[in-house]
Amino acid sequence: MVEKRDFQDMQYAFAAHLRDPENVAAPGGIEDRRMAIYRKLFFNNLNNLLGTMFPVLRKIHSDKKWRRMIRLFMQQHQAETPYFLQLPEEFLLFLQNEFEPDPDDFAFLTELAHYEYAELALSISTEENDVTGVDPAGDLLKNTPVKSNLVWAYAYHYPVHRISPSYLPDSPSEQPVYLAVYRRSDDKVRFLELNAVTAALLDAIENNDDNRSGEELLRALAETIQYTDVDALIGHGAAALEEMRQTEILLGTRPTG
Repeated sequence: MVEKRDFQDMQYAFAAHLRDPENVAAPGGIEDRRMAIYRKLFFNNLNNLLGTMFPVLRKIHSDKKWRRMIRLFMQQHQAETPYFLQLPEEFLLFLQNEFEPDPDDFAFLTELAHYEYAELALSISTEENDVTGVDPAGDLLKNTPVKSNLVWAYAYHYPVHRISPSYLPDSPSEQPVYLAVYRRSDDKVRFLELNAVTAALLDAIENNDDNRSGEELLRALAETIQYTDVDALIGHGAAALEEMRQTEILLGTRPTG
């Protein structure tokens, strides 16, 4: 039992040093040349892996800034999982809850990280659609629209889908940026930018517990937002529903009721 505890203590000391070598001494009895190999290997693996998982976030940061972010992640965050595929979520949680940005850090940093995480998480999701009773060519106004389970909708303050080294917004958009991130049947992840009305429509479809028809959902939406030209809204809504079907955000329809 003593030997097992000693070994565990050595493991904790070893890991603590790798996470924060400048402030935590290496465990005794290990040649520093060998420790240096582990330090470099551990940091570079994490650095490269997260850079691949958050490609835009990586591209818009200098090497110095990015490496600082990775080092702080190693120092400050207590991960809840050992699985590599869940590492992006751990990094996102670190940015949201523990990372203290410098004054010159991007204000959209956490939103961009969330968007990139959503793309990655959706690409590996094991969620499946139950298409039992779904008519892919059904009338979206007369019947109940069916949303794909592989669609996640979000509202952001910044146009995160457009951010790149050549476009770095320094202030939030005047209106929320609504995005539907979705995975098609060919497993490609795409996004569709929505406006406030189509975002509300998609939300109504997802929460349509009464199995109302597309037209009923649009009439209820018109009443909620106090849109006086109901027929015009239904016409625009029908076009939006069809676009969602073509992109596979909607799978088709089921009978109402």
